Amino acid sequence: MSNYYERYLNLIDKKVEGFFEQQAPYIKCKKGCSYCCESGSYPITELEFKYMRLGFSKLDRVKQTLVLQNIRKIKQGRNDNEDEFLYQCPFLIDKICCIYEYRGLICRVFGLPYFDKNDKLKLPACIGIGLNYAEVLDEEKKMLSMEKVEKLGFSVTPVAFNLSLDTLLNNEAVKTLNLNFGEQKMLVDWF
Repeated sequence: MSNYYERYLNLIDKKVEGFFEQQAPYIKCKKGCSYCCESGSYPITELEFKYMRLGFSKLDRVKQTLVLQNIRKIKQGRNDNEDEFLYQCPFLIDKICCIYEYRGLICRVFGLPYFDKNDKLKLPACIGIGLNYAEVLDEEKKMLSMEKVEKLGFSVTPVAFNLSLDTLLNNEAVKTLNLNFGEQKMLVDWF
């Protein structure tokens, strides 16, 4: 596994950790909250998947078996006629990611508002169940409300970050480290 990729992950983790700290009043993420892992498509590149496999290889046999069982269940439940196939991440065991240190880029940034590659604001999915940023959501406009921020007395302004997957895979650090992420597909399709 590329030492350069691990260096890149360290850079991303430090930057994202700062974003989460800055936005702490709006963040409800904590150990045991696995909403983001319970239904998604999980776009993963070849390089990310190789790193995830490294994490998988370090699991004990019981957890490896559970992950493999999860993958079989996902594949059996898949309907190829679906426009968007959503499923629980196979690495989620007892509401905890069993390869957390080896998780993909999308997993590292989930929970923060961001701009997609078309500069459209994307809010975390968990906002819909009353978690991240839900207190300051304008339900009608589906946007964050500065009026609610002020009314609730938050001293920190909610901010959207440039954290689209496209940005994470194509930036100066990626070029400097000469990383090649390879093909991208849904996590389940790598198995």
